[in-house]
Amino acid sequence: MSVPRTPLAAALEHGPLVLDGGLSNQLEAQGCDLSDELWSARLLADDPGQIEAAHTAYARAGARVLITSSYQATYEGFAHRGLGHEEATALLRRSVELARMAAERAAAERAAVEGAEAGRAEARGSAVERMAVGRAAVERAEAGQTDPGDAGHVGGGAAGAVWVAASVGPYGAMLADGSEYRGRYGLSVAELTRFHRPRIEALAAAGPDALALETVPDADEAAAMLSAVEGCGVPVWLSYSIAGATTRAGQPLRDAFALAAGVDQVIAVGVNCCEPGDADRAVEIAAGITGKPVVVYPNSGEEWDAAARSWRGRSTFDPGRVRAWRDAGARLIGGCCRVGPERIAELAAVVRSH
Repeated sequence: MSVPRTPLAAALEHGPLVLDGGLSNQLEAQGCDLSDELWSARLLADDPGQIEAAHTAYARAGARVLITSSYQATYEGFAHRGLGHEEATALLRRSVELARMAAERAAAERAAVEGAEAGRAEARGSAVERMAVGRAAVERAEAGQTDPGDAGHVGGGAAGAVWVAASVGPYGAMLADGSEYRGRYGLSVAELTRFHRPRIEALAAAGPDALALETVPDADEAAAMLSAVEGCGVPVWLSYSIAGATTRAGQPLRDAFALAAGVDQVIAVGVNCCEPGDADRAVEIAAGITGKPVVVYPNSGEEWDAAARSWRGRSTFDPGRVRAWRDAGARLIGGCCRVGPERIAELAAVVRSH
């Protein structure tokens, strides 16, 4: 499988890239049952085609970075399902392969559309139309786009590229008890580092373009994850889950973001799986503290009722916020829980128009 020729970090220098949205809500929309403790990771073994289809839906919507289904995929979690180390490693690798296959499918579809446009112009035999098609292609390439439906901007000779980020979720995701939104597990930084390193090594070996250290609730766990990725050879982004101006564990965002300020391996820092309104100030803080590109992908704004096992409230996710995020330093922009392909398409249209 091919990978983009332009590294993700280099692409970010040319403007914002659109991330995908919530994988779980898209899988549920496709009819998948995610009630298992492994959540979407169960489908890596049971129905991988559904995962590829979900990734493809986001790529078609304009996402230029696809985040893998490995958020809740851990050796410990797979062991509880009776899977050995080698089987678990193969499933972690598969998570990257499925996202890469979806990226290639989307690229092939875009190429087919372009070919059809050129073929129609050729069939009409109009030299003027052929010149127009060629001129439009050049203009799109210079703007970092491929076809009119390609909504994610990128420059640097990587027109049409789709990158893959391997998700590394927090320790609490493996526990499947909601502690990923609290942190403070009672483990030391060294213990958390030992937990994260094997999975990080397996995902890095699968060849993603980046590792997404995401939904991190606690600065102590962020420190452990940054330690665990040292020497893995893959760039990373660090993204906290927050409440207001603090991590879920209560640490000031300024202190939490500062952990990544001097780490060259970190190509972006920011927030995800949070209220859209909380993301506004967080983007500014992350950019100011670290000087790095910012990653931001909040939830829809609805609230999860754990007792009723359902979402309540209304969505407050507004693609129009992208302008302020971009102006504050955001370069990786998308959605998390309950943000589906339609919203990503709207977001991508805003990115394209600016």
